[in-house]
Amino acid sequence: MIAIYPGSFDPITLGHVDIITRGSRLFDRVIVLVSSNPNKVPMFSTAERMGQIERSVGHLSNIDIDQYDGLTITYARQCHAQVLLRGLRVLSDFEKELQMAHTNKTLADDIETLFLSTSTEYGFLSSSLVKEIASFGGPIDHLVPHHVARDVYQCYAQTPPASTPSPPRPNPAAPVPKPMDCL
Repeated sequence: MIAIYPGSFDPITLGHVDIITRGSRLFDRVIVLVSSNPNKVPMFSTAERMGQIERSVGHLSNIDIDQYDGLTITYARQCHAQVLLRGLRVLSDFEKELQMAHTNKTLADDIETLFLSTSTEYGFLSSSLVKEIASFGGPIDHLVPHHVARDVYQCYAQTPPASTPSPPRPNPAAPVPKPMDCL
């Protein structure tokens, strides 16, 4: 059985890795589908995100990584997937995800949505939170794979907090980097 795990993964977090790993035990094949969110400006290009995901879960033999910018249901039909895999952190996620699952069911009643609750240690974690912490010079090494942390620190032109005795002091004359500076 083929499952699709769609998301923007900007950047991939340890919570995402947890869902992908657990999904790999449930399905014959899981396709991690990198898509664009029209409501967000990405920090990393699609190719960079796909590379980060590959480095994070490449050891799992039944994981494929692809990108698509249309309806996830359309992509699922094209690759004969039977399941959309979604991670749930908190109650507000459930409301949004349930609405999306019902909508997808009206578009393709033969494709199911499976919700996996995140492992407890990742229940608070989001890509947006990672970027916010990093933008203020905070440590993110415990929230994302180490290679992703390096990429994020580089985006914000900061030395990783774990390797410095004190957080970097902002230079008021220096421009504040914006996520688009990374593209």
